[in-house]
Amino acid sequence: MIVTQTDTGWRIIHQQAHGLLAFQIALQWQIDKRPSHWVETLVALTEHDDGQDAWEGRNHLTSAGAPMDFQVLEYSVDQVQKMIQIGLEKSRWNALMLSMHTSFLYESMRGENKELDAFLDQQRKDNQPKWRKQCNATKAEAEYAYAFVQWCDALSLILCQDQVPPEQRRLEISLGPEGVPYFILQRKDGMLQIDPWPFETDTFEVHVESFKLTQLVFSSDNELYNALHDAPIDVLTWRLSK
Repeated sequence: MIVTQTDTGWRIIHQQAHGLLAFQIALQWQIDKRPSHWVETLVALTEHDDGQDAWEGRNHLTSAGAPMDFQVLEYSVDQVQKMIQIGLEKSRWNALMLSMHTSFLYESMRGENKELDAFLDQQRKDNQPKWRKQCNATKAEAEYAYAFVQWCDALSLILCQDQVPPEQRRLEISLGPEGVPYFILQRKDGMLQIDPWPFETDTFEVHVESFKLTQLVFSSDNELYNALHDAPIDVLTWRLSK
């Protein structure tokens, strides 16, 4: 979950919804700069946070009983293996993108845990080369596609976490697939501007569902799950313009 504290409680966005927002962003990308295996890349982007822990016990709560933000949650080798397996059942390219995503997220943690190290080695040395070969793709093609996935993911997170700075100050999103840095700012008219502009159309709109909770502490995942189902839905919308 992406959890933001508000003056009345919590605003929660499911990570799968954040993936759907990233998908909406990706659909707008310039046609002549889209990565190969376009459909499979979009599917991987939509599902890159799948395989989450079940809603049971206290999997989604902090020790204090608050909804747990994804940044607080420790990595789970079981979860990422499940995510890649889900992708593999769709296509080798889908699994390749998800495998590269786990390398991006967890390589910096190498040396902290033997199980994680073994998992990372399996992705880098075995799975990724094998799946590239099966897809008849070069390493450069795969890296371009994953950089695209990572960029759309980064922009979606910036929006979901309400990180766009005020007063037209620029924030770097990430390096794009061409290795160029991209920046976002909010104009005086409320429109969001991306520089340089990487999209096919000059203006478009994206959205994501969020949930408002006034209860601050929960005793179990079941209580939080039921509260989310009964919570009012707030559709957050952004307009992006060249």
